[in-house]
Amino acid sequence: MGAFMKKNLLSILILTLLIVNIVMTSIMMFSMTGTMKSTSALVAKVAGVLNIELAGDSMEETVPIADTAFYTLEGTMSIQLKDIGDGKDHYVICQVTLYMDTRNKDYKKYGETMKDMENMIKSEIIDVVTSYEIDEVKADMEGVKSEILVKLQQMFNSDFIYKVAFSDVKYQ
Repeated sequence: MGAFMKKNLLSILILTLLIVNIVMTSIMMFSMTGTMKSTSALVAKVAGVLNIELAGDSMEETVPIADTAFYTLEGTMSIQLKDIGDGKDHYVICQVTLYMDTRNKDYKKYGETMKDMENMIKSEIIDVVTSYEIDEVKADMEGVKSEILVKLQQMFNSDFIYKVAFSDVKYQ
């Protein structure tokens, strides 16, 4: 009878420890969930302040093609690039198209009169492109387009233009 009591007592002790373990695990899980939520909210706030896209949601991805208007600048632009010291003038020759969100409140204000502002737009594009050397433009055309987009959005004080595209690009 003594051995049976010891086994029973041991079983009760193991059961008690098992219940304590489950309770402690539950408490830890609930406390970690709250901490994870607050950490996630903090990261989202910091990313928002730094203007970092967490989920890859750029304006370009969120504007359906049906709500996009295109404006192609008249003529081919021939822009002289920054001198690299080789004694030659280097140019980028391209056609520039602006993608505009027709749902944006500023589209009605500016979108219909893009022709009137074309010289100002070309000037902004030239200002950006001339600050690059030919190798830089070839290596990072997307960076150049992004910088032009930022300048145009600042010029209009709006983000109704959400993408800048180059076509027929030639380097000289």
